[in-house]
Amino acid sequence: MKITKTDPSVNILMATYNGESYLDEQLTTIYNQDIRNLNIIISDDDSVDRTNLILHKWKLRWNKGKFIVLSGPRRGYSENFRSLLCRSNIDADYTAFCDQDDVWHERKLSVAIEAIEGCGKARPGLYCSRTMLVNEVGAPIGLSPEFRRPPSFKNAIVQSIGGGNTMVLNKTAFELAAESARRTGFVSHDWWCYMLITGAGGLVVYDPNPHIGYRQHATNLIGKNTGTLARVKRIKRLLEGRLGKWNDQNLAALQACEDLLTDEARHVIMEFSNIRSKNLKVRIASLHRSGLYRQSKLGTIALLVSVILGKL
Repeated sequence: MKITKTDPSVNILMATYNGESYLDEQLTTIYNQDIRNLNIIISDDDSVDRTNLILHKWKLRWNKGKFIVLSGPRRGYSENFRSLLCRSNIDADYTAFCDQDDVWHERKLSVAIEAIEGCGKARPGLYCSRTMLVNEVGAPIGLSPEFRRPPSFKNAIVQSIGGGNTMVLNKTAFELAAESARRTGFVSHDWWCYMLITGAGGLVVYDPNPHIGYRQHATNLIGKNTGTLARVKRIKRLLEGRLGKWNDQNLAALQACEDLLTDEARHVIMEFSNIRSKNLKVRIASLHRSGLYRQSKLGTIALLVSVILGKL
């Protein structure tokens, strides 16, 4: 099919590591997207299986744009995606993150683009969505949690709501994320993009309808994130203080990018710092003024408890 000037161009940033089991199927679902101008930029983190052979074969047959394979930094999943943000210099209208083992629905990219194209060129726009959970052979086994409260920086600073494998950024949002990645590391690229783009006054669209099969298997780095047990584990991590270590990293990253944020976001960060460092009376007052919230009532209660216990 001939690419016309009106077709949006999309860069797909994929991080791979020993992904031979599902990589071919994932690339097939990307190729079958109803977008005709697709550039794939892959950072492989020193795979020792057949990953690079599969990538080489796809590079030879790819006819929808550029297909580039880079050597990863070998410092883990987060740094691999960070390296992609820093090194992806192909101009495109939109950028999508991609894992190596998922199943994309045919209109995944089109739906995302339609949702954020109203941002225009000036405002950062980020799309993310719910996911369909699938098993090792791709059969549906459930859905990720549905989040109903509006996306905002006051939520983002304490909770990530969208998996990177669902995210699509407009050009302005990508340039913002790329600039931040040159300055700082982060806990995870998806949580960071949610924080950064809401903090910079951008639009985040959360789609409650899934357009991707998120594969659940033994080597999943993140894994299933739904059900009562998963909710209990998340709250346990929060109360144990693990979230506090992540918050240390996030605050350091936000401070490195302070000039990219709105005055309102900087005020929230100040209150958030007070919540984490002052006495109980000040912590509670700062929590009230900040307006921080998590997506569920139980999560918001757990947030309050963590503030009282000094675990945030």
